[in-house]
Amino acid sequence: MAKSDAGFGNRRFGRVNTLGLITLIEREVKRFTAVWTQTILAPLITAGLFLLVFTLAIGIQRGDVMGVSFAHFLAPGILMMSVVQNAFANTASSIVISKIQGNIVDTLMPPLSPLELVIGYTVGGALRGMAVAGAIMIVTFPILGLGVAHPFWAFLFLMLGSVMLALIGLLAGIVSDRFDQMNAITNFIVTPLSFLSGTFYSIEILPETLRWVAIANPVFYLIDGTRFAVIGFSDAAPITGAIICVVLNLALGLLAWRWFSTGFRLKS
Repeated sequence: MAKSDAGFGNRRFGRVNTLGLITLIEREVKRFTAVWTQTILAPLITAGLFLLVFTLAIGIQRGDVMGVSFAHFLAPGILMMSVVQNAFANTASSIVISKIQGNIVDTLMPPLSPLELVIGYTVGGALRGMAVAGAIMIVTFPILGLGVAHPFWAFLFLMLGSVMLALIGLLAGIVSDRFDQMNAITNFIVTPLSFLSGTFYSIEILPETLRWVAIANPVFYLIDGTRFAVIGFSDAAPITGAIICVVLNLALGLLAWRWFSTGFRLKS
């Protein structure tokens, strides 16, 4: 096969195309900053409504959880839930839109290696997740009188969560050819993982069988780690959650790199 016919999958290692990588990241960032009212303001309002409704509806009857008010217990979970949903949406929608419009080749043909493509898309999605996290923390935390007990852990888990769901969104975008397929992954995988991960409750109250299901959910470790970072209490050791998330991110990144290398569901 001639070198010109090998496509983007032929280049796997070598010098980093810094300009191309930065350009791809800038494109992905501009995708969500250009419509910031939808991508940053809307999640901020949604998070605020979640906090308000759940606090008013069951917060008084629920009382303290882990030694803090229900609103303080709930806030880290809502924060991470917003992060993972938006990081996923950024990468998944970017790939699917390119497929539908028929311009995916504009990303695949430039001299970007599969690894550079994975990094570019993932960084763009992760930055959207972190932007949403920053907006929620700046606006809602002072209103709740909530601080951050462990800033390092907060940054680490927010970053791990943003990267994880950006990678999952990238994989979802690759396997999806239409928006309804991407939405199916959102509705039947991402949303259940978010809601059944201890966002609204401690897994200590679950029956043993459901507790094991929660422990097998990677989003649980993201939310639990963020809760430890914010209020200082968690159901699992934060170091355990961080290790699990790092290993899973590496596995997801490897799979994404493999799919870009082979052109899986991208070349056709």
